[in-house]
Amino acid sequence: MPCPCPAVPSPVVALAGWCPLSPAGAQSTQLLVEPPWTPAVLWDRVTLTCQGSGTAGSTTWYKDWRRWWQEGPDSFTVTESGTYQCERPSSGLSRPVMVSQDWLVLQVPARALLEGDTVTLRCRGWQDNPVTRVRFYKDDKELRGSLKNTELSLLPLEMHNSGRYHCGGLVRAGAKASAPVTVTVHELKPVLVLEGPPELPEGSPLNLSCLSTPSPLRPPAPLLYRFYRDGQLVGGPQGSPQLLVPAVGVSHSGNYSCEVRSKGGTVRKSSSRLGVTVRSASPVCVPAVPVANATITPGPPALQVCPGDPVTLRCSVQVGSAPVTFTWLHNGHEVARGSLLELGAVDVGHSGTYQCVATNQLGQDGHRVFRALSPELALEVTPQGTTGHHWNTVAVNVGRTLLYLLLLLAVIGGCRWWHCRGG
Repeated sequence: MPCPCPAVPSPVVALAGWCPLSPAGAQSTQLLVEPPWTPAVLWDRVTLTCQGSGTAGSTTWYKDWRRWWQEGPDSFTVTESGTYQCERPSSGLSRPVMVSQDWLVLQVPARALLEGDTVTLRCRGWQDNPVTRVRFYKDDKELRGSLKNTELSLLPLEMHNSGRYHCGGLVRAGAKASAPVTVTVHELKPVLVLEGPPELPEGSPLNLSCLSTPSPLRPPAPLLYRFYRDGQLVGGPQGSPQLLVPAVGVSHSGNYSCEVRSKGGTVRKSSSRLGVTVRSASPVCVPAVPVANATITPGPPALQVCPGDPVTLRCSVQVGSAPVTFTWLHNGHEVARGSLLELGAVDVGHSGTYQCVATNQLGQDGHRVFRALSPELALEVTPQGTTGHHWNTVAVNVGRTLLYLLLLLAVIGGCRWWHCRGG
């Protein structure tokens, strides 16, 4: 019976190790190949293994798009070239795998290829016969390289490396060209997944997984993983894509993210953030308003002092939870910290309005800060004897005027006496 899938004109690099999801979310049938190269070559003693839902021994095999083996085994060694597929009752039909017997074959690793991978394409002659004057082509355009080397390295892989490749060269039968093979480079796009709900009770385990791609592809080349909480490194660098905390505390709450790097470090991608909240096992009582009623002593709101007087102001709160931080403001500008403000011997420059600000943190995380402002205290530094000095000035001026009059009278009297005597 013909296979219901359309023919595939060329092998696909992710073919043998791909594990796609059906629209309903169920795992599809996958066909694995050993050695893990695509296309496979018959002289490598290729083994095909069918994986999918259903009981063992219920596999249906297709060769060259026709039913070939009903209720066959899950695995067998290939003895004939062709295109193979397998089918399981509950998971459907797999993608095709090509086994070649051509004179010249270009092979690509049969796994998912991600950004940053190091991938080698190899041009092989039939039965591993020598190949000379090898040339590689991408999308029918020749790539610059050695005419002696039978391998082409793509490192590190980038998105523009996707395309159709083939090779040409001289084998025992003469000049030959391989069938094209499609290379698909997947974007390195990590996704952070939490096993369980995002809100956990204190003491429960935390299990985070950093998936390098959104679809469950066969694992690519080794990657390095790092895990962050609120921007701080909490795990890695490591080869495992999992972060496990056996028993979490309240301090483990925060926004988690993961970073994936290729082994050479040429490609680095970060996931979006995932919020995790850890509930405290025992209730913690904190005041709704942690600081209130900040006051300054001495009062009242207006205070008059003389130059040289020692002045000390104290700030206190009637309701609050320790630790409380006090900040002093003079005319709206911060001048000191602490519950006491010692001005010492004051002068006119100390005049103005004073106010204290009391602050503290609510909760163990320290992320919520409350504060209270005291009423303003008006401090006036008045110079001593300002009123008496004014009257002293008036008295001196009056005395000077009287003295001037007396002198004027004396001069007039002296002149009259002089004139009288002369007469």
